[in-house]
Amino acid sequence: MENVKTRHTPLAQKHGPQEAVGKAIDPSVYRSIVGSLQYLTLTRPDITHDVNLASQFMQNPNGMHLQAVKRILRYVKGTIDHGLKIISQSSFQLYGFSDADWVGCTITRRSTTGYSIYLGANCVSWSSRKQNTVARSSAEAEYRALAATAAELT
Repeated sequence: MENVKTRHTPLAQKHGPQEAVGKAIDPSVYRSIVGSLQYLTLTRPDITHDVNLASQFMQNPNGMHLQAVKRILRYVKGTIDHGLKIISQSSFQLYGFSDADWVGCTITRRSTTGYSIYLGANCVSWSSRKQNTVARSSAEAEYRALAATAAELT
């Protein structure tokens, strides 16, 4: 994948050609690529959600899953200079940001919570995951995201 075109987003909104959906692939190759991407998420929180989504299909991946993983690799190639940077001359003020998307998963109808915690200018903790229960409103989904952020800050 050295000479591929880069992508501006790690995950496509629309699926590619449908002929790749049922195509059998080697699961060990898929697991190896996704495992390497999981290691990369330690310093690249921008791909954490996408890699988590790809890792849900480790048991029985197909061609569509491999296409999605290759798109993540193309995004990483185009954003090789992105990542967490540690700044030594930073304040000791602790603060956080949170967000939620209401009914982010169309299959389970659960929302996704995301937050990041900063110590000065340095990001020290972050998370992106599906909420445990189905939220009845966007306000409830946001409240659950704030609660998760407050628990992490505490």
